[in-house]
Amino acid sequence: MIPIAKPLLGDEEKRAVIDVLSSGMLASGPKVKEFEERFAKYVGVKYAVATSSGTTALHLALHSLGIGKGDEVIVPSFSFIATANAILFCGAKPVFCDIDPKTYNIDTDKIEKLITNRTKAILPVHLYGQPADLKPIMEIAEKHNLYVIGDAAQAHGAEYDGKKIGSFGDVECFSFYPTKNMTTGEGGMITTNSKEIAERARSLGNHGREKTLWGYEHVRLGYNYRMTDVEAAIGIEQLKKLDRFNDARIKNARFYDEELEEVEGIVTPYVMENAKHVYHQYTIRVGRKKREKLIEIFRKKGIGYGIYYPKPLHFYPHLRKFAHDDLKNSEKAAEEVISIPVHPGLREEDLVLVVDAIKEGVK
Repeated sequence: MIPIAKPLLGDEEKRAVIDVLSSGMLASGPKVKEFEERFAKYVGVKYAVATSSGTTALHLALHSLGIGKGDEVIVPSFSFIATANAILFCGAKPVFCDIDPKTYNIDTDKIEKLITNRTKAILPVHLYGQPADLKPIMEIAEKHNLYVIGDAAQAHGAEYDGKKIGSFGDVECFSFYPTKNMTTGEGGMITTNSKEIAERARSLGNHGREKTLWGYEHVRLGYNYRMTDVEAAIGIEQLKKLDRFNDARIKNARFYDEELEEVEGIVTPYVMENAKHVYHQYTIRVGRKKREKLIEIFRKKGIGYGIYYPKPLHFYPHLRKFAHDDLKNSEKAAEEVISIPVHPGLREEDLVLVVDAIKEGVK
């Protein structure tokens, strides 16, 4: 079996976890603080706040910016469900924007017409590891006095105009789920240059606690969204390896590019000139019938694959009421995309087997 994703955990992570277990400090403690500081430095921001997942990171980010009932947040209609759910958690309304069919990220030409007097933020997703086109997004946000909240759950180490994703907008949010480019098992991270946002997010994620002269007090309604020191210890070691992991993903992607570029019926990933794509997923595009045939062949040959995503967000029951007519690119992408293994644990023979299976499937 060639898995679609494979977390690479070595002796370093094992020793780090054992050290934490031996210390007796298992909850959020010194390792979380160290991980936050290291991650903030890596992406080039002043503050990072660790959370229990990428979803809780998004929720805290939105909440920390005061987004709530009656507010609207513009978000791509082609993403993981958590992107839209986090907006609903705040009582706000997701306003779906169609995607650019080449990058699968939010279509910046369609954002402005969705803005109303209730719009509070734009929430671009850096899907599959490729940054959203941030320059026009930032310009639109500045023009209309909107927040920008990046969903960077799939973009660890990605870059836009030479700067790391995580350093743009008001706040960006990462996930450390096991399939990501680096993992903590479960976990997330908020990155920002705003001390106020960081402090509010930290308080909200820890039952609304803040330190006062009399100790800790609960000054607002909050949540238990903390990361543990066990998870942070894994994250510290994974962060040290992230660039190496990403280099391997990029190398594997280039192999696929060369082998599949001339294959009729296959559209390989497009990469913006000013972006560093870190290939959380290597997603090709084929016709619907060919995709079904590919899936059959992958299953027979033991090749992992993923459909990310089989439905655009506005097709789900609780989000259907937010649908509108201008979401056709998202709907078409859901019918045609299929992701193939690109993780750093692949051998050259694995890559060859995947390519051969694809060529057989699209004959």
